[in-house]
Amino acid sequence: MKLLASLTSPYARKIRILLAEKHLPFELVVDSPWESATRVPEVNPLGKVPALVLDSGEVFFDSPVIAGYLETLEAQPALLPPGGIERVRVRQTEALADGILDAAVSAFLESRRPEAQQSTVSIARQHDKIRRSLDELEKRATGRDWLDGNTMLLGDITVAIALDYLDLRLPQTDWRTGRPALTALHGRLASRPSFVDTVPPAG
Repeated sequence: MKLLASLTSPYARKIRILLAEKHLPFELVVDSPWESATRVPEVNPLGKVPALVLDSGEVFFDSPVIAGYLETLEAQPALLPPGGIERVRVRQTEALADGILDAAVSAFLESRRPEAQQSTVSIARQHDKIRRSLDELEKRATGRDWLDGNTMLLGDITVAIALDYLDLRLPQTDWRTGRPALTALHGRLASRPSFVDTVPPAG
């Protein structure tokens, strides 16, 4: 398998971590959709990473889709429950964390526009989404080690990635203050080799 990914993309980092946790071999092809010479649109018509190219040539894109595909390979550990409402709950946690990432990316990109062209209203709305979502995750994490079960699952991984991305791009969010359960969850994951090996470069 080949994974097209930007080293700073949190969505691509999610898949890199899943592949590492499951010990699945793959070739990392570093490609940023923002570069003029990018080949990402040739693989994903949406022009986004990550995109996973199978040995057969079939392509899967969008990180939740790729995560779902990796579970079909039955490589351990399983990071999604086999089915039922438990699986839906994990996917909802993943969606909430991905929503934090979507809002953080939007706020970061807006802040990089020339100051006269920035929408402070838009940036504030994205920060409100992030704050509400962090507060909801703190409630869910309180009193337990993992968000959706008795072991690390896809939702936990995606939440920790979102928290790392806030540190990278929106440090003013200060997500740790008043959120001890999320801080502890992040600490349990941040030291894992799969996280350490995929820390995005600064800048």
